[in-house]
Amino acid sequence: MTRSRVPGIVPLFLGFYIFVLYAPVLLLPLFSFNDNIYMSFPLKGLTLKWYTMMVNDVSLMKALWASVKVAVIASIVGTILGFLSAKAMTRYHMRGKGVLFAFIMVPLIVPSIIMGASLLSFFRQFLDVNLSLWTVGMGHVLICIPFSMLVLVARLEGFDRSLEEASCDLGMSAWQTFRRVTLPLSMPGVLASLLLCFMVSFDEFLKAFFLSGNQATLPVYMYSLLRFPNFLPSVLALGSCILIVSIVLIAVAEWLRRGRVNP
Repeated sequence: MTRSRVPGIVPLFLGFYIFVLYAPVLLLPLFSFNDNIYMSFPLKGLTLKWYTMMVNDVSLMKALWASVKVAVIASIVGTILGFLSAKAMTRYHMRGKGVLFAFIMVPLIVPSIIMGASLLSFFRQFLDVNLSLWTVGMGHVLICIPFSMLVLVARLEGFDRSLEEASCDLGMSAWQTFRRVTLPLSMPGVLASLLLCFMVSFDEFLKAFFLSGNQATLPVYMYSLLRFPNFLPSVLALGSCILIVSIVLIAVAEWLRRGRVNP
């Protein structure tokens, strides 16, 4: 059986697509070293002073720490709920499973601006809760659960279920089977889910914009700085650091999702 040859236009199209998608992103680290507050060519020189300014900016570091705290909590809670949802979807037969699955996926379909406005109305008008990092975290959990469930459904369907049945046949309880068999075998997917949910929460802007109140997360704070050209270089410096960390975390998450790390 011979493989069909790929038309010559396909590699050209893929190359153009990758260039358009990533070329603007790759300019971010370049301009972060430029000795000029404006993003323009030619470069006036190379400097590290914008990174020094970034580290010494107390408000910027406070917003960074706020985003890290929210992302950690949202990723943990989202992964726990996503794992329970994935286990229910893969291990139990129930009526309306497809409808339930679609309902959990709704946050990925509804536009973020609609979701953010709805959550703002829910927290302020219905619950009368003051906006803070806690409301941001609860909003981010909603978007983390679908990502987590998609990763963990693939992982739970990827190992032999007879191992769980054998554990039960040997006298272990459901909790012991989960702790000694299911969880260790699912650990690569759990770690991948944690990393993916962390990045989703850390990068999320619109929900944080609606729900943060006067406790801004990093994306919201960076957006507010874009109006002032003097602060733009430090934003570029921080964006370059986040870009590198994001690439590393996504690569590790994909590696773990494929199960290359033994549980």
